[in-house]
Amino acid sequence: MTDVSDAVDTEAAASDADDRPAVAVFRPADERLDRAVDLLDSLGVRPVGDPMLAVEPTGATPREDADYAVLTSKTGVELVADAGWIPAGTTLCAIGESTADAMRDHGYDVDVVPEEFSSSGLVATLADRVPGTRVEVARSDHGSAVLTDGLNDAGAFVHETTLYRLTRPPEAGVSVDLAAAGDLDAALFTSSLTVEHFLEAASERGVREAALAGLDDAVVGTIGVPTRDTAEAAGVSVDVVPGTADFAVLARDVVDTLSR
Repeated sequence: MTDVSDAVDTEAAASDADDRPAVAVFRPADERLDRAVDLLDSLGVRPVGDPMLAVEPTGATPREDADYAVLTSKTGVELVADAGWIPAGTTLCAIGESTADAMRDHGYDVDVVPEEFSSSGLVATLADRVPGTRVEVARSDHGSAVLTDGLNDAGAFVHETTLYRLTRPPEAGVSVDLAAAGDLDAALFTSSLTVEHFLEAASERGVREAALAGLDDAVVGTIGVPTRDTAEAAGVSVDVVPGTADFAVLARDVVDTLSR
């Protein structure tokens, strides 16, 4: 697992010796950040690994007697699997293919994956199926109300379990400093929370306006429309939103735009 302070120190040390375009990525400091850095490196840019999310498990376990259960992330899948969660007669739903793949890897059968990998896409897929049923939603403490409200409005009895909290590591922020200095060429935001944490780190450093100006001069990509909306509401201009909510697609689209 990547240590946050090590990642920041490594980035700072490498930046002077690498004149490739600097592209920031904000994934948690684990294998997801490692894979993202490797991908960006293979695409010919300089990865700026700056974890803006840290996972704090709550120890809670979803109910096992729901008619439908919804999982929204690979992290959530790993936590319920480690807890020995075995739902009985439950239709299992994944918000997207990466979550579905993680579920299958841990021995769960995936019954529903929406065509649109988002909370609204899952609500649209389930709306005609869930009236009068019990729906368990297991996710982080920052899950969108679009999912729970939408399922409630469709007539389901929704119960939500908070599996983990998402916090900002205090060491995070090397990308903020680069943006404020005008030295960041691109940024890959993979959730609304990464946008919020980036701007919080900028405010704490007293460089929020300079960081926003730096992002305005960079190529900014968001993994989906909700993240784009959060960024634009905060004053961040978004250049790239891929048609598929997948990090590899986002990275390639941003690098392609940067090269043009």
